[in-house]
Amino acid sequence: MRLYDFRTEYRENPIGLTEKAPRFSWKIESDEKDTVQTSYEIKVTDESGKLVWDSGKKVSDQSVLISYEGEVLADETFYTVEVTVADNHGNVESVEGSFETGIFDQTEFKAQMITSDFPEEETACPVFGKTFTIDKKVKKARLYATAHGVYEVTLNGQTVGDYRMAPGWTSYHNRLQYQIYDVTEQLTAENEIAITVGNGWYKGILGFYCLPNQYGTQAGAFAELHVEYEDGSKDVIATDETWSVKTGEIRYSEIYMGETIDTDAPEITEGNVVVKDFDKAVLTAQENEPVRITEKIVGKELIVTPKGEKLIDFGQIVTGVVEVHVKGEKGQKIVLHHAEVLDKDGNFYPETLRQAKSIDTFICNGEEQIFRPHFTFHGFRYISVEGMEEFTADQFFACVTHSDMEKTGDFHCSNKKVNQLQSNITWSQRDNFLDIPTDCPQRDERLGWTGDAQVFSWTAAFNRNTALFYTKWMRDVAAESSLEKGVPHVVPDILGQYSSSAWSDAAVIVPWVVYQMYGDKGILEENWKCMHEWVDYIKNNCGENGLWQSGFQYGDWLALDKEESADRTGATDKYMIANAYYLYVTDFVKQTAEVLGKDEEAKKYADLYETTLDAFRREYYTETGRIVSETQTGAIISLYFNLAREKDRKRILNTLLTNIGNHKNHLTTGFVGTPYICHTLSENGAHEMAATLFMKEDYPSWLYAVNMGATTIWERWNSIKPDGTFDESGMNSLNHYAYGSVGDWMYRKVAGLSQLEPGYKKFQVKPMFVKGIEDWGTEFESVYGKIVANTSCKDGKIHVHVEVPANTTAVIVLPEKEKVHEVGSGVYDYEYDTEISLAVERFSMDSTLSEIIAEPLAVEMFNQMVPGMLEGPMIQFAYGMTLAELLGAAPEAKPMYEAVVNALNQKEREKGND
Repeated sequence: MRLYDFRTEYRENPIGLTEKAPRFSWKIESDEKDTVQTSYEIKVTDESGKLVWDSGKKVSDQSVLISYEGEVLADETFYTVEVTVADNHGNVESVEGSFETGIFDQTEFKAQMITSDFPEEETACPVFGKTFTIDKKVKKARLYATAHGVYEVTLNGQTVGDYRMAPGWTSYHNRLQYQIYDVTEQLTAENEIAITVGNGWYKGILGFYCLPNQYGTQAGAFAELHVEYEDGSKDVIATDETWSVKTGEIRYSEIYMGETIDTDAPEITEGNVVVKDFDKAVLTAQENEPVRITEKIVGKELIVTPKGEKLIDFGQIVTGVVEVHVKGEKGQKIVLHHAEVLDKDGNFYPETLRQAKSIDTFICNGEEQIFRPHFTFHGFRYISVEGMEEFTADQFFACVTHSDMEKTGDFHCSNKKVNQLQSNITWSQRDNFLDIPTDCPQRDERLGWTGDAQVFSWTAAFNRNTALFYTKWMRDVAAESSLEKGVPHVVPDILGQYSSSAWSDAAVIVPWVVYQMYGDKGILEENWKCMHEWVDYIKNNCGENGLWQSGFQYGDWLALDKEESADRTGATDKYMIANAYYLYVTDFVKQTAEVLGKDEEAKKYADLYETTLDAFRREYYTETGRIVSETQTGAIISLYFNLAREKDRKRILNTLLTNIGNHKNHLTTGFVGTPYICHTLSENGAHEMAATLFMKEDYPSWLYAVNMGATTIWERWNSIKPDGTFDESGMNSLNHYAYGSVGDWMYRKVAGLSQLEPGYKKFQVKPMFVKGIEDWGTEFESVYGKIVANTSCKDGKIHVHVEVPANTTAVIVLPEKEKVHEVGSGVYDYEYDTEISLAVERFSMDSTLSEIIAEPLAVEMFNQMVPGMLEGPMIQFAYGMTLAELLGAAPEAKPMYEAVVNALNQKEREKGND
């Protein structure tokens, strides 16, 4: 047995921690099967060697997020943690880690928020500075820093830390993050600290109307350097009126518009420091992973377009900035424009950016230089380069920038197009998880839309560890929500729009996802008030019939079953969707109450669920099971949310299948129906149809975008049309993760991996077949260790390989087998014979009637089964229709069509074997 990956609050040996009862986690590795932890003991020691907590030997198999219960932790103190674990095989092992506390009471900071007296029209970023001397030996030094705006710090000319866009975006009037840096090694006898502040989200241009000053009119800096000397004495250097301020090389910086850097003797203006009114109570230590440059992609190709534009193609749509390596002439101006895509003629196409100019300008000083913007970010694959006559692609680097969340999950298979889809899903997540979950990274928006975040949250939490990311964002959701107003559509809220189903429901669903994926009960405790108040808000806005049927709703946003010019909300009854989600989140709130031991509340919300479900059924279904909205989404939410009466489920499934068939086996769903359509089909005995939808390659489908060269997920099913032209609605992002929510189905249903207990303490592996995929699987780094679930079905053999980490159990359900295997930790391989072939066959229900009857065998079979069927005068009108479409009019013909298709494919196989 080996213990590894010790974490404190998900972090490795963190500094600046302000949790009063931090939680500890560790993982166990063992070569012995069925290994379970039987006990643990945690000892925490302070830097003087004093034991501040000994948990004693706890008989328990818990190894995730165990709370500290010792003496009150002191400010700015280093603690060592030792965990000793025994397992059921008699092994005993230990692991060590550490954490360092920060400042528990933020009002004790001595610093003041400082700004400048520069006129409003000054666009250059202010640089706040201070010089100081040190004449003793430094033991440790910690810098605490934040800003009204976004900031970077240099100490003695060296950049402090590697964070980008700090302090991030929060509900500034309620919460402002600060960052903590270890600067011990950067201090010398004579020191100079400089803090440059960009407008950022605080006062920069933001929102659809591109208006500045969303939170304030003055950028400001707040910093405090704590120096502890070897002799035990301490110094504090804090921002106040004694600091200086001037303008520097960054002459202009806006998130949407771009940045201008002038290194050729820019005009420096000196100003006066002014102290701002600032409530230190809003300060909070960094909560999520910082935004960093996580990858640099060198330019792949230099392109000259038909219009003569000189472009660099990075081969991938990314979020971030471009770094340029250049030796220019003194005063030479280099201008970079950014775009996601080229038009059908191969010219630069920045239209998807709308009003966001995304132009970076660099003015050279005549030396070898590296230019990189500081306080902006762009969504792009291509840049247009102006001001450079001769250059090569390898002078340009796309700096991929996002919250530095640990990669945890992956999906891989034998189908290259599906692998590209998975890549597109993960890239859209990276590109849009930049401190908050944004809807898009390129245009004049980039807002924390709650609906997009909610539908993608399961997929996101599989691909990356989103626990800290969502914890931070949910604190802003809670700060900006109330029983009176409900939950905003975007968080942080700059729109002032509140309460639509599927969007505002993020307040309940996201904490539940984090609990299920990571076993984190703390996020439920922290968000309990916000979660139940959202359900209470809906209840307070219900009519006499107990249903929510008033106010604005986004409905099934961007669904294809209704003319978009009406309102983009799809054809499904908006209030049916609203009440379906009302029931969905009420059930989660009930379950949350049970987890938290709130028995009275659990009963209250269980009763509310039952009375609302009864009202829902009376309102939205006829006695015989017909739905008010017989759309794909209407059927999906009826089945997936378990709202339909049991006796009606079969009819509603047929309604869904008929609708899909009538659309030539394609989906028509929007933001609400899409995340659940494949799940619904797979869970209700129609997995083959789920697989058919998933593997479609023409519009509308997931693989259509792949075939069109997409490297990220699109906002619309037809963001780029087959002829290469674009959707011109003015709302067409090529980097929008909502439809990437199909990832959850890929991981849970195709790979078959899903949690049965929170944190995957117990999980299921139940792989399912998809025609066209013969090898597939997934790896997931759970909070207990790595889970592997790989399957192949080819050459007459099925092989399933499962790896179960120590301290967990798995339920393995093998394809085509009835026996269920419940196993402990270890590696398991199963191989057995099958007659199933997953190779794509020539004929299917998507074949047209004319393609089928071109085969003499099919004509012979039809004439035997339905004499005269092919002779009627109307039959020619059916030639262009697929068998799936024909079933919409005559579902009873399904056995006949299947028999013909199977016979034709059998004949094809026999031909192949000859």
